[in-house]
Amino acid sequence: MATNRKPQLGVGDEAVKKATGKTWDQWIAALDKAGCRKMDHKQIVAVLHSKHKVGPWWGQMVTVGYEQARGLRAKHQKPGGFSVSASRTLAVPVGRVFDAFHDARARARWLGKARLTVRKATKNKSMRIVWDADDTRVDVNFYAKGAAKSMVAVEHDKLPDAKTAAKMKAFWGKALDAMKAHLAVD
Repeated sequence: MATNRKPQLGVGDEAVKKATGKTWDQWIAALDKAGCRKMDHKQIVAVLHSKHKVGPWWGQMVTVGYEQARGLRAKHQKPGGFSVSASRTLAVPVGRVFDAFHDARARARWLGKARLTVRKATKNKSMRIVWDADDTRVDVNFYAKGAAKSMVAVEHDKLPDAKTAAKMKAFWGKALDAMKAHLAVD
């Protein structure tokens, strides 16, 4: 992995400087100087908190950005594996989106033969799923954006590697597009 990359978090220099007082390059230099290349995630967060007074959210953001820039963490990598997400806003009520995911017959119309097990569901709010192909975890959240508009967000966790993460990110993007198209004509 390259060791002098920019963080891949979607947070630019201007935003990180506004929130923390330093740009990405300044953080990378400061954390290098503090010996963070040899530290684990929790130790880097502790350095940010104790020496730089960075709060919890930005401490995590700067730590992950630093780890990515120094090749200590790949894009989408978390401590328990890789994680990807996808979301879509749909012009249908949240109840229809939830039902399209929760009901096996309705789900088969847009997800095809993919096998999964719903472990827990809270109507119109969330679902916890086990992806049967590799026993990974999928969290699905549903948000009402008005009477006839909603959003669905999928996060697929504990993926074994970057290649699988990229494959599943593309899969979920296409799957949610298929669900959106299916619900638009239903």
